[in-house]
Amino acid sequence: MINRCTLNVKRAILFILLPAFSTICYGQQDSQYTQYMYNTMSVNPAYAIAKDHTSFVALARTQWIGFQGAPETQTVSFQTPVGYSGFGLGITAMNDILGPSRETGIEVNIAYAVYLSKKGSLAFGLRVGGRTLSLDWSRGRFQQPDVVFNENINNRFLPTLGAGLYYYETKWYAGISVPNLLKTDHYDDSVESLAVEELHYFLIAGYVFDIGNTIRFKPAILSKVVFGAPVSVDFSVNVLFTDRFVLGLAYRWNDAISVLTGLQVTERLHMGYAYDLTTSNFQNYNSGTHEVFVKYDIFKQPKLKSPRFF
Repeated sequence: MINRCTLNVKRAILFILLPAFSTICYGQQDSQYTQYMYNTMSVNPAYAIAKDHTSFVALARTQWIGFQGAPETQTVSFQTPVGYSGFGLGITAMNDILGPSRETGIEVNIAYAVYLSKKGSLAFGLRVGGRTLSLDWSRGRFQQPDVVFNENINNRFLPTLGAGLYYYETKWYAGISVPNLLKTDHYDDSVESLAVEELHYFLIAGYVFDIGNTIRFKPAILSKVVFGAPVSVDFSVNVLFTDRFVLGLAYRWNDAISVLTGLQVTERLHMGYAYDLTTSNFQNYNSGTHEVFVKYDIFKQPKLKSPRFF
C-alpha cells in the first residue's frame, strides 16, 4: 500500500475534510487489520505452513465510518499444506481503497517448515505477486489545484516480493516479516513523485494460557515499523470459551481501542467481528471502524479436541 507520509505536503489537500490528512498519513501504511490473528498470512508469508489443514478466510474492513474517502479493505486468502512435504502454499487476493486511489492484487505465498524439536517448528516463507494501482483525481475536491492532479493512473502494475520467518509451538508463536521488499515509486517519472512505497517490517508474537479445561487466554502483539512513520503497536487479548465463543479487547497505540467477538458456528466454520473506536484527535471526524471475517477449514483428519488458538 502507498506510504502516504511521503506525499508532498503542499499538495496534500485532496478532500474537503483533509485537516485530518496527517492522521491518514501516519496511520495508514500497509493494509491494516484488527483481527490480524485470523489473517496472519497477510502480514507473514511463512504462516502458509503453520496450519495442518486447508483454510479459507474472507475479511472486510470499513474504516472511519462517516469520513469521506476513508480506507476500505477486502481480503480473501487460501492456505494448505502440500501433502507431508513440509511445504505450504497460500494465495491472497486484496482490494484496498483510499480516497481517489484503488489498489488490487494477488500474491502467492510459499513456506517450508523445519522441525527443530518435538515441540517447535521454524517456517521460512516467500511471497511473489503483483498489484495494480488506479487513481482518479475526479473523486477528490481540491484547494489550489495542481497540474499533477490532471494525470490519472489506470492499472499501473506494481510487483511484490516478500519474505518472513515464523516459529511456532503448541502454546506460543513469534514471527518477523517484510511483506514487500520492493521499494516502488507510484507515479510517473514525468512528475514529482508523490508517493513511494517504503519497506514495512512486522513483528508478531502470542502465547496461549489454559485456564481450567474450558477457557484459553491469549495475549498477543503486532508491531509495524515503516520508515517515515511512527511505530504502530497492536496489543490484544482474546479469550476462548469451550472452544466455541471468543471475546477480546485490543489497543492500537495512540490510535484505537477495539472489541472483538467470534463464534465457532460449526466444526469447520468460524465467524468474527471487531469494532474500533478511534482514540486520537481524529475521533471527532468518524464513528469508528467495522471489520468482519469468515473462516472455513477443511480437515483431512478428525479435528483435534483442543486445536491451536492461533
